[in-house]
Amino acid sequence: MDFRLTEEQRLFADSVRGFAQKHLAAGAVARAHDPAHPFDVARLMAKQGLMGITMPEVDGGQGGTLTDAVIAIESVASVCPRSADVIQAGNFGPVRVLAEFGTPEQKAKYLAPILAGETVVCLGMSEPEAGSAVTDLKTTATPDGNGYRVSGSKVFSTHGPYASVILAYVRYGPGVGGIGSMLIEPGWDGVSLGKRSSFMSGEEWVQLYFENVYVPRENVLLGPGGFKKQIAGFNIERIGNTARSLALGRYCFEAAREWALTRHQFGRPLAEFQGLQWKFADMKMKLDAGELLLYRAAANADQGYPSAQETAIAKAFCNQAGFEIANEALQIMGGTGYSQEVLVEYCLRRCRGWMIAGGSIEMMKNRIAEGIFGRSFSQRPERKLA
Repeated sequence: MDFRLTEEQRLFADSVRGFAQKHLAAGAVARAHDPAHPFDVARLMAKQGLMGITMPEVDGGQGGTLTDAVIAIESVASVCPRSADVIQAGNFGPVRVLAEFGTPEQKAKYLAPILAGETVVCLGMSEPEAGSAVTDLKTTATPDGNGYRVSGSKVFSTHGPYASVILAYVRYGPGVGGIGSMLIEPGWDGVSLGKRSSFMSGEEWVQLYFENVYVPRENVLLGPGGFKKQIAGFNIERIGNTARSLALGRYCFEAAREWALTRHQFGRPLAEFQGLQWKFADMKMKLDAGELLLYRAAANADQGYPSAQETAIAKAFCNQAGFEIANEALQIMGGTGYSQEVLVEYCLRRCRGWMIAGGSIEMMKNRIAEGIFGRSFSQRPERKLA
């Protein structure tokens, strides 16, 4: 069993890191504090072949693997943490669902400009009364002629302020089997955006409102019964989430390590204080353990086995590890770490959000427990018989 990257993978990592050093290093701090999506970076990445890494060439992708996409996230994040989000948006989440289940016409219209770095897709999934309990969603799709009328609302919609298309989860009928998805354009009649709000990370989102929106049949992505296909895609999306958590934790580790080697207190480098040495040892153990869990999940998914169990373990561990490492790095660097002049505090805020997004740590632990005991555990109260 070989835990090392192949020669080809090492060369790819070096190439991506070199690209990031050349094009992204200079503006890394300013980019992190700008709420707008860095489309200039996305276009550069498209030319570099970093958008659609995991998608077939026939769809405009690169025909690579999930492991390749994870390597790209890690390599870019080591130089510019904010730009790792562009890799995520171009390879994981709703864009991958569109690539996997979209019709040729849908891909030509919506996927092509995303992979060119010109726009992004927004995921409309969470609702005011349906977060982790996503199957409680109330956005309805009612047949109307050669299409549907959609009514409802979505919250926490990342990319909502500037996306060209919304991949919206909708309810065609009752139960889990009645859930599917549609591609809705923000400019259509009946679609409106709420006021811009900011997450703790500074990233913006908007509430989306659908008021009797007419959606033509050709914009149906997945009809009734499509929910399980969509949610299975979250095992892949979570790998990107996991990779960013660990990558930003590593960025903070390296920043704190450099600080400990060069910063002097009481007449000697911080690295010579045993209390800080133990902090670095703990951080290193978490990084190495997280990397093994992340690459296990990605490598097995590349072989056609996207294990919900392995992905949940990797996400829960790496989300927490990334946040804890960023927090320790900030403490080690003191006032400098707390300052917005460096990116440690930014990474801390970003990592905290991934402990919620894409499936909270608590939901991941529920999934892990189901694997341990070989059965599902409903979180809903038992229904009393009449």
